[in-house]
Amino acid sequence: MRVVAKFGGTSLGSGNRINRAADSIAAAVEHGHEIAVVASAMGSTTDDLLDDIKFDASDSDRAEIVSMGERTSVRMLKAALSARGVNALFLEPGSEKWPVITNDLGEVDVEETSKRAAKLAEELDGVVPVITGFLAQNLEGEVTTLGRGGSDTSAVMLGKYMDADEVVIVTDVEGVMTGDPHVVEGARNVGRITVDELRNLSFRGAEVVAPSALSYKDDTLDVRVVHYQHGDLLTGGTRIEGKFTNLIDMQEHKLACLTVAGRAIRNRPGILADLSQALRGSEINVEAVASGMDSITFYVDIDLAEEAENVLHGEVVKDDLLSSVTVDDEIAVVRVTGGELPNRPGVLQSIVTPLAEAGINLHDVITSATSVAIFVAWDDREETLKIVQDKF
Repeated sequence: MRVVAKFGGTSLGSGNRINRAADSIAAAVEHGHEIAVVASAMGSTTDDLLDDIKFDASDSDRAEIVSMGERTSVRMLKAALSARGVNALFLEPGSEKWPVITNDLGEVDVEETSKRAAKLAEELDGVVPVITGFLAQNLEGEVTTLGRGGSDTSAVMLGKYMDADEVVIVTDVEGVMTGDPHVVEGARNVGRITVDELRNLSFRGAEVVAPSALSYKDDTLDVRVVHYQHGDLLTGGTRIEGKFTNLIDMQEHKLACLTVAGRAIRNRPGILADLSQALRGSEINVEAVASGMDSITFYVDIDLAEEAENVLHGEVVKDDLLSSVTVDDEIAVVRVTGGELPNRPGVLQSIVTPLAEAGINLHDVITSATSVAIFVAWDDREETLKIVQDKF
């Protein structure tokens, strides 16, 4: 196999952990696998360096300063591998074989990076490159960075462009867990998770794999997360499956919009569960939910609207804090799903403004970490779709 293994700061946080990392790499090489390594700064070195910059520094000077953490890590890990008889070399910005190139805007130069990474991959049979994560350089040779979570981005990007079979993220967690083991009891490792699921979790606080890294994952590249104590680069942990696709989709069937109003919406815990359970009891699937200060709106298939209205009305008359239920028919939904949406400031404005200029009334806009759902009148659906497609 051809594997890109990324070691996070915690997994390189001490001499003993560097030895453990070197052992796992050497074992994989001994079994005939081609290994490229991406190394983060040891422990909290990068944060410490940033904290120590108490003066006005240019972007280029700041990048040079924070690069010292990764530059140290690759030298330490290369030396540990050499001590085990592994033919290794460290690569950092400025090295002749350095692969990760950015343009004048600080964005990855895909053409140049993929060309350099492919050339580096041709040499993996006889050598293990140990590459600084997080760092890049522009065509003028100046040091740049890939931003928060940049070492993960380095690893998955290089895995893609080096035509690797797998990227292994070695970190301080067992993989993706069912919950935070420091907070909940019985948290266990999730053996498999999709890119879509993990990106949504990552944008909502799960610090497993940087969301920016997952945009480079495709169907041909496996990505796995393992604990640094596991010791085996080729087994265990959580496998991340699939790829994140940018998609603009218009639902083909009409929806109905049912709104329940009442003071209970904000005053009584469990009201959403009660209303949802009532719909579930009648086997009515809910397409989407929106909530306000004194109302909850359910979107359901239009063919189920009358039954849903009766179910919700039954809940209203049982609860003195609920006032009424109303129905609006023939609603359409257009969904925009994209891995880069959270990184695009003003993305909602770029959707809403042209719709308003076209005189299209929005029934609702519901957002998640990586998607936007736009609810409009059924007769406005085609124009809405065209406007959204033009923008994305």
